[in-house]
Parts: sequence; structure tokens; C-alpha cells
Amino acid sequence: MVEPPNAEAGSQRVTLGTAAGEALRYWEPRRLVYNAACLLVVAGCFVAGLPESRSHVGPNLLIVLFLLAVLANVLYSLAYVVDVFVQLSGLREAWLRRRWVLLALGTATAAALARFAAMGFFATWRGN
Repeated sequence: MVEPPNAEAGSQRVTLGTAAGEALRYWEPRRLVYNAACLLVVAGCFVAGLPESRSHVGPNLLIVLFLLAVLANVLYSLAYVVDVFVQLSGLREAWLRRRWVLLALGTATAAALARFAAMGFFATWRGN
């Protein structure tokens, strides 16, 4: 007889509340790492563009940076959708050990996008 995919979980059936709680405990402390990576990239582009980059700093730039930081955090929150969905599937145990890959890929993608934005803000891009 063929057993269902969740047979190894047995009585360990995960509820939406349990999966959401586990996701919160995992992702929220790591949000600091994600935000720090983006901040370091923007700060690095600012420093690399000195002294020219200093002339671009003003209220409008600060508002745009704030809005982009909010957008980056909204995108970070999409990890919850993936995390909870996979936890509710038969792949929960493997996912809990490997979800750091989503964190690494998401952080690297956000850092790359932050770099392109910062290069435009601080006029440091010279084709390199």
C-alpha cells in the first residue's frame, strides 16, 4: 500500500498558526541582517562616490531612500508566504533545515538592487 506524502509527519500535522509562529521566529531576527546588508551597500556607494556623492544628499533623496527601504521590507515579508506554504506541505522538515538559502538569495538580490539604485543616486557608476 502506498502511503501519503505526509506519512513521515504522522501525528505531527502542522497548523497554520504553528507554521506562522515558526516563520515569525525565524524571519524577524534575520530582518536586521537583510536591512544591514542593504544599508552597507548604499553607504559603501556613498563613500565610494565622495566627494561628489555629498552634493546629491538632500530631503528628496532621503524621502526616496526611505520609500525604497519600506519597499525592501515589504518584499522581505514575501518570505513568509513561501515559508508558511512550504511548512504546510510535506516538505516541512527539509525546508526548516534549508530555508537559509531563501534568506541568502533574497539578501543578495536586495543588495544588488540597492547597489544599482545607489549608483544612480550618487553618480558613482563609471561602467565598472
